[in-house]
Amino acid sequence: MKNILAIHTGGTISMSQDEMGGVVQNDENPIDNNDILGLPDINIINDELLNLPSPQMTPETMLKITNRIKKAVAEENIDGVVVTHGTDTLEETAYFLDLTLPNTVPVVVTGAMRSSNEIGADGVFNFKSAIQVAASDEAKNKGVLVVFNTGIYAARFVTKTHTTSVDTFKDPIYGTLGTVDHDQVIFAQQLIGSEYTDINHVKDHVYLLKAYAGMTDVLFNAIDNDETNGVVIEAMGAGNMPAPTLKAIERLIKRNIPIVLVSRCFSGSAQAIYAYEGGGIELKDMGLIFCTQLNGQKARMKLIVGLSSGKAGKDLEEYMANALS
Repeated sequence: MKNILAIHTGGTISMSQDEMGGVVQNDENPIDNNDILGLPDINIINDELLNLPSPQMTPETMLKITNRIKKAVAEENIDGVVVTHGTDTLEETAYFLDLTLPNTVPVVVTGAMRSSNEIGADGVFNFKSAIQVAASDEAKNKGVLVVFNTGIYAARFVTKTHTTSVDTFKDPIYGTLGTVDHDQVIFAQQLIGSEYTDINHVKDHVYLLKAYAGMTDVLFNAIDNDETNGVVIEAMGAGNMPAPTLKAIERLIKRNIPIVLVSRCFSGSAQAIYAYEGGGIELKDMGLIFCTQLNGQKARMKLIVGLSSGKAGKDLEEYMANALS
């Protein structure tokens, strides 16, 4: 019999609709009931670690989840871990765990788009699927996984694509790693490359800015201070910025503040292609770090982890440059 630790952190999967139709937190988790899953060959150990709507999640609470999993692996007889989580920041927590946990046991993150008493509630199904994946021998050494609506995804690339659909989580680059089909866990792909970074705290004041038509230096000037530790920019297209932002960006670089560039596009990577003013080639020459295949929120998580582990200079650039490491 496999022992699976289920760490509950809150979110829609643990909420219910009230009399007015609003979705609210519960005092008791409605899915913390092993009898409803119908998995007699799996021993589920429930831990109500947090009860937070996912917009309230922070890198500090993500580190708390990392530390709980490390403790379980070191001191408890577990074969896998499932983390239930709200969907708004699920991809960020999943990727944070991917960056800060070694590949010892399968770790799976899941949630729900419909609360427990809504028609068509998906929480129990997603939770059961995630438990089955965490208990699968095939899930080992694949990094942290996200399981949602039968799909198995790499935490590194999955993203929320729809505000309310139960099929919201997708990997726009590589698709699913596998599926959960009538209680069968089937893997079709293997994620390559995984770098584990041990941290015991998280750096604050790491910001994410999104480029837009007509953008000026105002937002960059606002973070031009001694507290700022890092910046991620979702640039336009293949990695380009409006010309009025350049002098302010250069001032941040002169402060030795690392600036990471990704694309604001749904898929694809920022690259040094264009040679006009504000184009990727100029930004690269200025010292911005081009990060491949991560979206803005994921790149920010990686930059926080890198800075928190003490990486700087060339080490930080190499760490941030490739999502496959």
